[in-house]
Amino acid sequence: MDERLAAADAALKAGRADEAIDLLIAVATEEPNQPAHIYRVLLTQLYRRERYEEGVVWGSAGVARYPRDLDLLNLLGVVYRKLKRYPEAMASLDAAAKVAPGNLAVQANRGNVLLDMEDGVRAEPVFTKLVRGDPRNAEFIRQLGRSLVKQGKLAAAKSRFKQALALQKTLIDAWLDIIAVANEEQNAEEAEALLEKALAANPDHQRLHEVRVILMRRAQQFRAADAYLTDLLARMPEAAWVHHQLGATVADYARDRANMHFKRASELAPTNADYLLALIESLERTRSGDEGGHIEAAYQFVERALALKPTNPGQLKVLNEILIRVCAFDELPRLGDFKSLGRGWATTNRHTALLKHLAQVKTLEDRYELLEQHAIWGRKTEADAARNPVRHPAPRAPDGKIRLGLLSSDLRQHPVGYFAQPLFDQVDPRFELYCYSFYQGEQPDRLQQYFASKSTAFHWNPEISTLNAAQMIADDQLDMLIELGGTTHMNRLDLMAYRAAPKQASWMGYPHSAGLSTIDYLITDPYNTPPRRDLLLEKPLMMPHTWIALGRAVFTDAHEIKPGLPQDRNGVITFGTANNPHKYNREMFEVWARVLHETPGSRFLFVRPEGSTPTFRRNVCAEFERGGVAKERIGFATVRGAHMPFYNEIDISLDTFPLTGGTTTTESLWMGVPVVSLIGEAFYERLSYSLLTNSGLKDLASDNKDDFVRTAVALAGDRDRRLALRQTLREQIRSGPLGQTGQFAQDFYDLIAKAVHAPA
Repeated sequence: MDERLAAADAALKAGRADEAIDLLIAVATEEPNQPAHIYRVLLTQLYRRERYEEGVVWGSAGVARYPRDLDLLNLLGVVYRKLKRYPEAMASLDAAAKVAPGNLAVQANRGNVLLDMEDGVRAEPVFTKLVRGDPRNAEFIRQLGRSLVKQGKLAAAKSRFKQALALQKTLIDAWLDIIAVANEEQNAEEAEALLEKALAANPDHQRLHEVRVILMRRAQQFRAADAYLTDLLARMPEAAWVHHQLGATVADYARDRANMHFKRASELAPTNADYLLALIESLERTRSGDEGGHIEAAYQFVERALALKPTNPGQLKVLNEILIRVCAFDELPRLGDFKSLGRGWATTNRHTALLKHLAQVKTLEDRYELLEQHAIWGRKTEADAARNPVRHPAPRAPDGKIRLGLLSSDLRQHPVGYFAQPLFDQVDPRFELYCYSFYQGEQPDRLQQYFASKSTAFHWNPEISTLNAAQMIADDQLDMLIELGGTTHMNRLDLMAYRAAPKQASWMGYPHSAGLSTIDYLITDPYNTPPRRDLLLEKPLMMPHTWIALGRAVFTDAHEIKPGLPQDRNGVITFGTANNPHKYNREMFEVWARVLHETPGSRFLFVRPEGSTPTFRRNVCAEFERGGVAKERIGFATVRGAHMPFYNEIDISLDTFPLTGGTTTTESLWMGVPVVSLIGEAFYERLSYSLLTNSGLKDLASDNKDDFVRTAVALAGDRDRRLALRQTLREQIRSGPLGQTGQFAQDFYDLIAKAVHAPA
């Protein structure tokens, strides 16, 4: 016997598993012709140490030598499952099943993989056979119930879960499964009753308390969940999960407090990836105090988080967002490819993550893939809504009025509110406005109060459930419902899946098709409508000139334009941007660097809160240096909110691409700063083109990168034109489609009236 095998055996007995693994690998590498049990021991230890990739290597080597070894085939299938390599897992487990058709463990593992693959149809007969073989096995019965859930057979599934619980009241997963079904059926009372029974049978069980809190949050009862968890914390002050759930509950209205709880949870459970990633996400979203410092602190946790091997889409979403925020482009591929990441987010209801995907498209195939990712989310959301349809009241008596619903939590001091304002300033007498907001703030601001005063009804319900909100909208008997926010923060795009109004549209808040077939229209204009109509899921509802106009709440003369040019004050041309880093990408930086390289002595100014984040500054400067532009030519103005005066320091704004500016483009133009933009094929690549055209600056939008560079360099050399624009562009905008808010409102209401009266 090889002495190393004896040493490995001794190491295992002494609890030194990694040492034993190294010895076994050395032996198997030098002398592969080892007995089957050596490969079994090695694979088992690799599995226990979560060294799954190595497990595949040595498990495969063992199976190659012993192709009918049941234990090797079975465990190799389990290792493949851990890596989410489901087809390979099934192949290995199917081979094990051929060796021992009646082995319950093998069949159970096969069924589990099928459930992972969302294949309830194939999983059902597997677990049915297992239950017949062991009719008192509560776990087999539960998994049979899960296979029924995945087929939409909810009543049959509930029956199986009840059967499992009758056998084993401590089977927490069965309680969670049956509660989830009640919740999916939108039966809050039943879910609560089941939860009470579960807690009675399993007092103070962590996962049951967590489910109660999650159900409260889904019902938008955040403050009730806060009170519940605060009471638990008094009894369990060192419970990491309580701190974590408290952070998740209060994050929208008490961010600093959330950070405190997330930090404590991660301290108490340092190997819990979810707790650490929640802290990263919350720090990245913190706007108070030193925002740049919070972003940097979040980024500094990334390596620690990656060491915990995050794999689920929610975890990858958090990492993707912080890496994008600091322009860590070299690190992004570690998370996955464009298709797998996007589809992972879509299938797990993480529509918000897709916004960060827009700037990452490179090819026409990517654009269609992104469309499909939204549609994947949409199909799932519609299927969920179809299980609990709203009740539509009898048609209301004709009264000559068109009831128009506006669905947005941003009808307040927010860019969406600013652009929607013309509709409230000039309410068409044919219309009645019904507004729906779920904003989590405690007090309405002045703009929200103004919108409410102009509406027939302004429903502000931050704690209403999704189904109740959909029913409320249906009860208002609208003629058309328009959503203005997509799944951006605090907005409820999923309400559109209930078809609460006979005709539905998207407008303004999200620069891409939402993904729902229940949204009939996307409001566009002649310039941002894609030439390829199949790059939209909805039918374009086209305004005659512009899809937005500039509301008076922000676009006023209160924003002073300094006389003269920044070039004259600074002695050099200054290019710049105030666009969010989620619109940045390496290809864009390459083009920007070309512009600076061909404009000797010029500099670039970032007007962003990330400006005080060391990693952001370092990465941005590195991108310019790749294009031959020294880091000394790059400047940062660290600001949030009060950024408008900084346009007085910029001669020319360079637009982002493929996702162009929207609000930032209008702000730059309003301050007399011309914007050079690149026109693309999709809707989100044409927003600035529309704004420039409607401002009389169509020539500043190019359809290829070389022309983008030539246009920017030529404009840098045309001092007279830039000075004229600085002096006259604001009035030019006022007299054009963007500034004629009364005409815009009339065009908008005419367009909606025509759509409402058109045959379905």
